[in-house]
Amino acid sequence: MRIIPAIDIIEGKCVRLSKGDYATKKIYNESPLEVAKEFEAHGIKYLHLVDLDGAKSKHIVNHKVLEQIAVQTKLNIDFGGGLKQDEDLRIAFESGAKQVTGGSIAVKNKEVFLGWLKQYGADKIILGADAKDEKVAVSGWLEESKEDLVPFIQGYQKNGIAYVICTDISKDGMLEGPSFELYHRILNKAPNLKLIASGGISTFDELPKLAEMGCEGTIIGKAIYENRIRLKQLEDYILSV
Repeated sequence: MRIIPAIDIIEGKCVRLSKGDYATKKIYNESPLEVAKEFEAHGIKYLHLVDLDGAKSKHIVNHKVLEQIAVQTKLNIDFGGGLKQDEDLRIAFESGAKQVTGGSIAVKNKEVFLGWLKQYGADKIILGADAKDEKVAVSGWLEESKEDLVPFIQGYQKNGIAYVICTDISKDGMLEGPSFELYHRILNKAPNLKLIASGGISTFDELPKLAEMGCEGTIIGKAIYENRIRLKQLEDYILSV
């Protein structure tokens, strides 16, 4: 299972939110690059980079931060937040993203999202399926759609999606543990999916459980920043698998 630390960006700074609420913003570092370099120094190869300004503005904003990290580290970056138009994707990939995540666009404009999937391929386009009460949320989680989570994922899997990041918003940033039951159900209903668990990771012991369940990766945010999970533990885990 891939270990994928998260860096969320507001105004160029590394922050974390609770349950996607911008009012709960906590700044952890003025320099996302510094954080990314520390991850890389501990053997981490992947990074989930989220442009929270972009998610709110509905277009890419923090692409310079993406470019800085891509140029000065060897991390494989998946980038999300505010990707709404072809131009946003062009900027993200030219700035160094290896993959991009589309969430709101996959709900609000399926034609455009499926066009990206066809153009760039299933290895580069990740479906962001973030949910509250099993309804897909959009616009930086500020809105709830009428889409039921599992059928939404199944529909895109039939259209060729391979990677899905699923966040249970009620868990995100709360350090209460991930949604094991939800992920189990998704993997049962959508076999062969490369499911990336996100939200609520609070202790190192949860990681082997997610791996055993069949998650392809897991995104870890606040648990790292609050020292619930140490980078040395992640380094040892990566070396052991």
